Amino acid sequence: MTLILLPMLVQTVIMVVNGNVGTGVAVAGAFSLVRFRSLPGNSREITSVFAAMAAGLANGIGYLGLSLLLTLIFALATVILETVFTAAARETEKDLRITIPESLDYYHVFDDIFGKYLKRAELVRVKTTNMGSLYELEYAVTEADEEKEKEMIDAIRVRNGNLNIVCGRRDRGAEAL
Repeated sequence: MTLILLPMLVQTVIMVVNGNVGTGVAVAGAFSLVRFRSLPGNSREITSVFAAMAAGLANGIGYLGLSLLLTLIFALATVILETVFTAAARETEKDLRITIPESLDYYHVFDDIFGKYLKRAELVRVKTTNMGSLYELEYAVTEADEEKEKEMIDAIRVRNGNLNIVCGRRDRGAEAL
């Protein structure tokens, strides 16, 4: 979403500055201060700050119509893109964490179970626990049928010796470019 909206914002700032070197240096300084002196945020928040600065710059220089148009286009594009991207992510994408004993070869141990119950499974992380005697596997999964989640967990429990299994919603807090 950021990569779609940011070029529009940069183009607007360039149009407003339009060869005025003093304004250009001031804008570059302001953008740098906002970006590098503020708390780190996700890319959507940073894009919104840049949009507000671009609209404020256009408004301050006297381009009221351009400022209003930029704000309306940005808001509409944000709503449309957010709707499209969240609709694509509405599939039941979840985190699946499975603890297994070190004696199991973790890479292909659940392939048959995943093939039966999941559309997609990607091994994201492997972590040793319990002084290295256990592995904690973290998968990003998309279920084929949510109603068969218990069956899948039961099949995994048989395979992993009834050790811990955690299945939950994906954390989308770590958004980045």
